[in-house]
Amino acid sequence: MAEPILIWGAGAIGGTIGAYWRRAGLDVLLVDKVAEHVETCRTTGLAIEGPVESFTQVIAAATPDEVEGVYRRVVLAVKAQHTEAALDRLAPHLAAEGCVLSAQNGLNELAIARRVGPERTMGCFVNFGADWLGPGRILYGNRGAVVVGEIDGSIRDRTREMHGLLRIFEPEALLTDDIWGFLWGKLAYGAMLFATALTPDSMTANFADPARAPAWLAIGREVAAVANARGVSLRGFGAFRPEAFAPGAPEAEALDAIAWLAEYTAQSAKTHSGIWRDLAVRKRRTEIDAQIGVIGALAREQGIPTPALDRLVGLIHDVEDGRRPQSLDTFNELLKACSSDLTPAP
Repeated sequence: MAEPILIWGAGAIGGTIGAYWRRAGLDVLLVDKVAEHVETCRTTGLAIEGPVESFTQVIAAATPDEVEGVYRRVVLAVKAQHTEAALDRLAPHLAAEGCVLSAQNGLNELAIARRVGPERTMGCFVNFGADWLGPGRILYGNRGAVVVGEIDGSIRDRTREMHGLLRIFEPEALLTDDIWGFLWGKLAYGAMLFATALTPDSMTANFADPARAPAWLAIGREVAAVANARGVSLRGFGAFRPEAFAPGAPEAEALDAIAWLAEYTAQSAKTHSGIWRDLAVRKRRTEIDAQIGVIGALAREQGIPTPALDRLVGLIHDVEDGRRPQSLDTFNELLKACSSDLTPAP
């Protein structure tokens, strides 16, 4: 029997990758806490929908309590705030010579390495557009960058193996010796997506509005400053160049990066971020602390001020707790933290 791959978290990221792998003949086990989703995946099948491709794939699935045995290859694809709880459940199922690949948003590799050890941790940058629509249904809105690499910068047999597996899903997936550069580069974009979720507008409408540009500039520059202090040079995807936000970079280059984001997001069937969906549709808490709050904590270690990011965290909590609506007025509160002389967006 082929050696199975364990995917812990069968939502937008894990479910999509798992469906492609199983369709290609790989032995995959999805693990998810939503029992109805698990039952649908293993009986009638997981439906991948959208403009990229539509198909339904029956795939082995289990709830955490049903998992047995140990696995050499584990893909962790839960929301960032659930990383440590998921690690507690999956650690007994990780083979001594195995590793956990973080197919998540944020810097979860830090938490994984603390829990199972850096030698059993692998990093992954994912930026395709997908949404979990309900039990057995995932919208695959657009293809995107996929990059895999070891957190120590080495290239090993297992890294090449995982790269080959990821190319089954995304043929242009990259193998890198600088995964931290990609992860921090994604954080610059990801932090901006959190800010777009403060409004009811689409990602494209947010990025295309020049009145909102000061927020993207401030957010990108703060992320870049913290990364730079940690010895990391930001790396991007497509034509998005997060290094344009690095200290001393010309503002025109950063504005070009923002303009490209407006074009890029306009090409996807996924009009709003998963963060917006968490707030507006699923009415649940977001990954703000586990993704953006972490940046602020690392910044304080370096003595770097991050007023825009700190305000963004507070505003997302206000929306989560019902103190503020998703509105332009809420976004304008973020603008006030980006510069003392900003004019609110009309």
